[in-house]
Amino acid sequence: MLRYVTTNPGKVREAEEYLGEGVSQLDYDYTEIQSDDLGTIAARGAREAYRHAGEPTLVDDAGLFVRALDGFPGPYSSYAEDTIGVERTWELAREEDDRAASFRCVLAYCDGEGFDASPDPVDVDDRVAAAAAGPEADDDRETLPVKLFEGRVRGTLVEPRGEGGFGFDPIFEHEGATFAEMDEAEKNAISHRGRALAKFAEWHAER
Repeated sequence: MLRYVTTNPGKVREAEEYLGEGVSQLDYDYTEIQSDDLGTIAARGAREAYRHAGEPTLVDDAGLFVRALDGFPGPYSSYAEDTIGVERTWELAREEDDRAASFRCVLAYCDGEGFDASPDPVDVDDRVAAAAAGPEADDDRETLPVKLFEGRVRGTLVEPRGEGGFGFDPIFEHEGATFAEMDEAEKNAISHRGRALAKFAEWHAER
């Protein structure tokens, strides 16, 4: 059984579209380290969740990357949403000539085993991630490799529109509609998480 670490059952439903019924939700509060890299954050979470559950685990980390703002809010998207908010983020981007942005998602998979070579990267630097988490999280246990799968969708920041979705969905427009204007099926069909899941599902089927 593959355990998807999330408190959001909607993510599990989306994963089931790609992986079938062999995935279940694991509500586990892993340590979310501070890093400018989505993969480092997700990999640290996947290792910790695997050590907790003792089963193959999948952790994701995602963010909104605004080109004119040097990638902000990026991995700090959740914090930015909670502090400055969606409207203020739009106001920052509105002053820019270039409003290009992308939603990115990295899925991190850990099952305690090594991985054969493939185009998708493997994170093996457990020491760096542990150090970022703080001395209380560091230990001498064997390093666990983590396989990473990235998905992204490009778009443009616009004035908030739509009542659906969550987070920065109302200000992210893709091919004429914001994510908040799409229903769940429409959004999942083109989402950054869906694209990462599609890569993972293809690889996992041969695992």
